[in-house]
This record gives sequence, C-alpha cells and structure tokens, in this order.
Amino acid sequence: MAASLNPTLLHRLAGTLRPDWTRTVAARRALAGALVLLAAAAAWRDDPRADKVEVVVATRDLSPGTALTAGDIRLETLSATMIPDGAERSVGTVVGRTLAGPARRGETLTDVRLLGPRLAESAVGPDARIVALPLADAALLDLLRPGDVVDVVSAPASADAESQARVIATDAVVVLVSAKATGIAAQSGNRVVLVALTAGAAKTVAGAALVQAVTLTLH
Repeated sequence: MAASLNPTLLHRLAGTLRPDWTRTVAARRALAGALVLLAAAAAWRDDPRADKVEVVVATRDLSPGTALTAGDIRLETLSATMIPDGAERSVGTVVGRTLAGPARRGETLTDVRLLGPRLAESAVGPDARIVALPLADAALLDLLRPGDVVDVVSAPASADAESQARVIATDAVVVLVSAKATGIAAQSGNRVVLVALTAGAAKTVAGAALVQAVTLTLH
C-alpha cells in the first residue's frame, strides 16, 4: 500500500509525458476559433484591386488647344482616393478632343480640361455656351490665359467712331486661346479666343461678331 503511495521514477516520468487532455482540447478549440475569425476577416477584407481605377493621363507636357492623339495620352492605374472628380476613364473618348488648358506629363485629365459642355458649365453655369471670337486687336491674344474673366466690347469701325464702342457682354470666362500658327498660316491671322458665356449673352456676342469687330477688356 505504501509502495503505491510512493511512485517510482518511471511512474513520475510517465505521468509527466502523458498529455493533459483537458488542456489539449481547450487549445484545439481556441485554435479553431482563431482560424474562424481569420477566415471571416479575410472574407470581409476589400479586394486591393477594388481600390484601383484606370484613368487617362498625359504622356507629355501639353499646350492649350492641343487636339489630343493616342500618343498624347495613356491609361494609368491609380488609387481611387487620388483620382479627381470628372477624371476621364477611356482613351477612346478623349482622342480627338481639344485640351482647354496646359497639362503636365502624368497629369490626370478631367472633363473640365477638355472643350465641351462640362467645361463651359464649370466656368459660367448650367446654361453656358462657348463662343469663338476673332479679336480686332490680335496682340491681345498673347496676353490672355484660360480662366481670365473679361468683358466683350464691340469695337468701333474707325478711330473717329469711338463713341460707338459698347460693352455687349460681361463676365465672360476665357477657356482657350488658339496657338500661334507658323509659316503661311501665320499670315492669315485667324487666331481666335473661346469664351464661355450664359446662353443669352452668347447669342448676342456671336451675332455681333459676325458683323463687327470685337475686343476684350480684362478684369
């Protein structure tokens, strides 16, 4: 009886090596629970690709008035948090359109960077129109920049008719100044400035420009 109360060294080793089944089952359950939580987290985690969007960017520095070609633009994948509102998503919808302002290499092109209704709307308002104006003073074209606010003035037919000059539209916004031509084309003097106006003012200015010279005054 005393021997059973005094286990031998072999019995002690056997007791030490024998697993504690209670602890083993608890550990397995804890591990299983952790795996379930990891699986749930992986299932709910957003796909990293879902945070990326393809947008149209400039492949080189571009000047205002550039008619965009496939070589001027490309698609680039960017983080959705870095993309500006109105970013163009398709090369096909951009090729052939005219750039309204300068763009740097790698810059994302947006709808208001291109000539079109959205550009006029952003400059003037929802009823905006764009009018092309040949100016009486062509030198003024070199001073204008996209975004300038100007008034449109009907120019007198001669120097002694100054009293006939009048403002026919106010608060027009310059959206594009045509680039200087070279060679024979430069002699034709056919550069124009595009301005955004409200629909009513645009009609008045367009009609006046057909029959008389116009010029601009800058704000």
